Amino acid sequence: MSKIQDKMTVLDKYITQNITLKNRVIMAPMTRSRANNKKGLATDLMAQYYEQRATAGLIITEGISISKQAIGYINVPGIYSEEQTISWKNVTEKVHQKGGKIFAQLWHVGRISHPDLLDGNLPLAPSQINPNSECYTHSGFKGTVTPKEMTPQEIKNTILDFQKATENAIKAGFDGIEIHAANGYLFHQFFAKCANTRTDQYGGSIENRARILFDALDAIQQKIPSSKIGVRLSPDFKTWFGIQTDDETTQLFEYITTKLNNYNLAYLHIGGYVEADDSNPTQSILDTAKHYRKLYKGTYIINRGFTKKLANDAIEQNLADLISFGEPFISNPDLVKRFELNIPLQKADQSTFYSTGEKGYTDYPFLENTI
Repeated sequence: MSKIQDKMTVLDKYITQNITLKNRVIMAPMTRSRANNKKGLATDLMAQYYEQRATAGLIITEGISISKQAIGYINVPGIYSEEQTISWKNVTEKVHQKGGKIFAQLWHVGRISHPDLLDGNLPLAPSQINPNSECYTHSGFKGTVTPKEMTPQEIKNTILDFQKATENAIKAGFDGIEIHAANGYLFHQFFAKCANTRTDQYGGSIENRARILFDALDAIQQKIPSSKIGVRLSPDFKTWFGIQTDDETTQLFEYITTKLNNYNLAYLHIGGYVEADDSNPTQSILDTAKHYRKLYKGTYIINRGFTKKLANDAIEQNLADLISFGEPFISNPDLVKRFELNIPLQKADQSTFYSTGEKGYTDYPFLENTI
């Protein structure tokens, strides 16, 4: 059995409650746009999708909107209403019946939205800076707009929305939650100088720009133990959604990573990023993983473009405790079994990543149907 299949405790000595994972193969959060109903409910089809992949050591769901104002894409699920919360129970029960574990990724896109998705309201953001990106609405792609700069009260309300969404996630049966603080969305917008020109306690210095994440963590910890909280960061993310790295980017993420050691989290999840013209993208991802591994003392997940061999090598070299896989889980619901038996992986149909219905979602065959 390869090392990636070992049993381990994702919640290590830094936390109070352990969750034993069946393996180190983590299903990464991926937007799939199958909540195609007016209320943002999790559907039976979504429950089937996650149930099929319950052999993962841990499933981290697609980004789930924490409020109406957090929405940035069509057909994404929410967890801010009672009806939405109840709809997720079907998902968590299906996964648990298969012996799986599942965390809800909580999401606010900030300025990466459009008034068409927000009942005509402007997106909220740290500052009035248009990311000059595109947003997919019910009428197709539309250019982003200049967002509304959040007032201190709106920041406080958003933190409370994360707190309430966390409560709802636990009511829905999730084993924990992941805060999406990566990929150019709301928290990342506060981190980046190019998106945050505030002069109050949430802008300016590195400590101030990182403050919203720790305020959210403090609020969430009032409702659930830190052992049920994960955080996702993407330190190298740039060019997408108007985010650019700057002279303090590395220092900022070093500050965040180091301070997270005080929280005894379930894990820190680092998402890799590479330039399109990078001649050695794998090494770039591993270099980033290695850099922040030196700073973070808790359970550590790394992501982006891993094969079974690269994952095993990374674990063997102590670059990570767990590896998350995205696209391979789309087309290989039994990815863990395929790794175990060294079976070639099926290729994913990218044209169906964000469509609706079962095609390219729940219709990928399992091994027993292909051998």
